[in-house]
Amino acid sequence: MKGSRPEQAVLSRDTDMSKTDDTRRVIEDMVDGLNDHRIADIGEFFSDGFRWLGNTGCGTKTGLKEFQDNWQKPFQAAFSDKVCVDEARLYMGEWAAAFGRQEATHSGEFMGLAPTGKRVEIRYMDFWKVVDGKIVDNWVMVDFPHVLAQLGKDVFEGQGWEAFDRGERNPPAPTKAA
Repeated sequence: MKGSRPEQAVLSRDTDMSKTDDTRRVIEDMVDGLNDHRIADIGEFFSDGFRWLGNTGCGTKTGLKEFQDNWQKPFQAAFSDKVCVDEARLYMGEWAAAFGRQEATHSGEFMGLAPTGKRVEIRYMDFWKVVDGKIVDNWVMVDFPHVLAQLGKDVFEGQGWEAFDRGERNPPAPTKAA
């Protein structure tokens, strides 16, 4: 017998589908703004108190100023000649999602690594909530281990799960639940 299940999709349960076109406009304009390397006037797209919720290595930013000072400025200092390429976008009412890559030159310090001048691919996924024409929440996953690998640093020290794919490690035997 299956046990109880956690409640699912709580945040998007009451989505107003009539807002899909407005959300699309905000996200498309915001990505254009990021590709123009805008920082000072990015509030056109983000609410003052918006939350940027990143994976480990990215951190969490609360408010537009914190996002500008603790993400945009240091990221642009580390990576120049950057272009954002969303490979797919999805829109649903107040919600939008995308995955893609940024292509950039490692021209400043990044996670303790001195600039290498290498061109890198920075893979990401974004999930946004738009309210009254502004992004209020942005959940982000940036593949920093992939970026670091391109710069010669294996954060998994050869123990990543790719070793299974290459046949260098055998999957562990399943364990029985107690």
